[in-house]
Amino acid sequence: MLAERVKKIKPSPTLAIDSKAKAMKASGVDVISFGVGEPDFDTPENIKEAAIRAIRDGFTKYTAVGGIDPLKDAIIRKLSEDNGLSYKREEVIVSCGAKHSLYNIAQALYGPGDEVIIPAPYWVSYPDQVLLNDATPVFVRTYEEDSFMVRPEALEACITKRTKALILNTPSNPTGMIYDRATLEKIAALAVKHKFYVVTDEIYEKLVYDGNQHISIASFNSEIKALSLVVNGLSKSHAMTGWRIGYTAGPADIVKAMTNIQSQSTSNPTSIAQKAAVEALNGPQDFVPLMHAEFDKRRKYLVNELNTIDGMTCRMPAGAFYAFPNTSRIYGRKFGDKVIGSSGDLALYLLEEASVALVPGSAFGDDNYIRLSYATSMEDIKRGIARIREALGNLKAGA
Repeated sequence: MLAERVKKIKPSPTLAIDSKAKAMKASGVDVISFGVGEPDFDTPENIKEAAIRAIRDGFTKYTAVGGIDPLKDAIIRKLSEDNGLSYKREEVIVSCGAKHSLYNIAQALYGPGDEVIIPAPYWVSYPDQVLLNDATPVFVRTYEEDSFMVRPEALEACITKRTKALILNTPSNPTGMIYDRATLEKIAALAVKHKFYVVTDEIYEKLVYDGNQHISIASFNSEIKALSLVVNGLSKSHAMTGWRIGYTAGPADIVKAMTNIQSQSTSNPTSIAQKAAVEALNGPQDFVPLMHAEFDKRRKYLVNELNTIDGMTCRMPAGAFYAFPNTSRIYGRKFGDKVIGSSGDLALYLLEEASVALVPGSAFGDDNYIRLSYATSMEDIKRGIARIREALGNLKAGA
């Protein structure tokens, strides 16, 4: 019989959509995917060469559980230069991707009776990681008119004696919005006042547009830094999703606990990927602005086109590589005897009738929206938008 914890969770909806889309592709269907958040760029050559050198040099054995010192040093330098944060080696752990980093935090911090506040819309794995560690996710709604930033007064209303942590994601998956300094300062004050941790997921920090600035909440003062766990990685910034390198910087006692936990699960991240990560952080960074510029071009085109489709409205995202259009005005329309009553119905309709894969907003905690990733070619974006426009034009008004 399966453990009870397995019954608490569900498979990642983003990966489920991607799996169905790939099955359709395998059967010969020309599916255009806006589903999974994975850069369509290849990993830069200098990073690949560093990995090849590591193999040739025989750097293929176990390493220290929490990562090699040269990589920790590269992370420390990066956090200092980019984020104004100062850490020591014992305050940094390298894990098998940022998702693994977040799970290690959940294992180290959360337990029965604990509450973890999660602003909605949220990345799909946050609630399930809380549930898997016997804690309770507490959702606080955010609103489009606030750029999907949590209202400090709404956050404070959720805080109880059992509040252990807040999970903060900026830039955001799925909304693409970023937190401004004033809001972050208010959230930091609440964390310090009520003594809860802030798990700050900053994996999209290199993808910020329109002159906006990414700000790490941990950088404000020593009090909030002592309560912050800064999570980042190389998957999005350097097109290294398959290399599985993420990291956490935070209080030494928590990092030590995470390292002990990791020693009993994965042990060290792949030795070869760690050498590649050192090059990614310390080597030339010209790839990053080139990728950023292409994402920016796609972002503007996609969102402008979405706003011309009847029934859709979409705010221009300030970061990451997602558009999050409001589709609630489409609900109630019909295709034959089928009624589009939810974001899930809409996503299924577009996949089956238009061969376009995207993710329903219900997966992220808000059924009024759908998510489209523009981490795909401009050609596919144009073809996909045309298909969506045509498919939605075929819907009839409900009774």
